[in-house]
Amino acid sequence: MSKEIVRTDNAPAPAHTFSQGVKKGGLFQVSGQGPMDPATNQYIGEGDVKVQTLRTLENIKAILEAGGSSVEDVMMFRVYLTKREHFSEMNDAYAEFIEANVPSGQLPSRTTVFVDLPHEVMLVEIDALAVTA
Repeated sequence: MSKEIVRTDNAPAPAHTFSQGVKKGGLFQVSGQGPMDPATNQYIGEGDVKVQTLRTLENIKAILEAGGSSVEDVMMFRVYLTKREHFSEMNDAYAEFIEANVPSGQLPSRTTVFVDLPHEVMLVEIDALAVTA
């Protein structure tokens, strides 16, 4: 069983040596995404975790769609936040996105952890695991 690499111009290109997404054996892992606008390759929403969360989730959605999947197929989101005090705003933005993109109401699992991220402007990074078969 071979891996399928998923790539789209509708999400930021990886800055390092990894793929935007990888599919294998019915699993689809989307690499951690941040609040970068794929059209400009610039981080957006400096200081605004809601704006950053929505952009990050849209980047994940674009990769899922490029691989023939959707947010409905996500089993698990992992959210990485830089500040505990951003949790409520991130959670509100996440809920808004999920409500708009999971019409079945069958919610994915989620974990949230607090970390340092690679770029100072980043307040949030999110990855996703989906099932395609």
